[in-house]
Amino acid sequence: MKALFLSLVIALAADVPLDNQAEEARAQALMRELRCVACENEPVSQSAAPIAEDMRMRIREMVGEGSTDQEVRDWFESRYGEFVLFRPKSNNLSGLLLWVGPFVLLAIGALIGFLTARRKRTVVDQIEPEDV
Repeated sequence: MKALFLSLVIALAADVPLDNQAEEARAQALMRELRCVACENEPVSQSAAPIAEDMRMRIREMVGEGSTDQEVRDWFESRYGEFVLFRPKSNNLSGLLLWVGPFVLLAIGALIGFLTARRKRTVVDQIEPEDV
């Protein structure tokens, strides 16, 4: 019975919003920017995983202590890696490939399509009509 009561108290205390509305809004924005490490591609704000509850609680603690948004992001990145960020940094090769790669692939595909269409047009122009 005590264990049930204790788990109920912990569950109710887990998602207690901050008293300051501006700080709570900042915390909510950060929760939408950080990825749950258990549920891939789901923000911490929407995840029901126990680790996401801990992450939400830690975000609120850090915001309540006066940490900046960048300090909160840096703390989670140092702990879980760049994977936790929905907007990864573009200061290394993997970040550059992530942000520039799709545009390069799109340009290569357009060039291949253009060259293919041009080659077909020149082949069609060189065929002489048959004498009937």
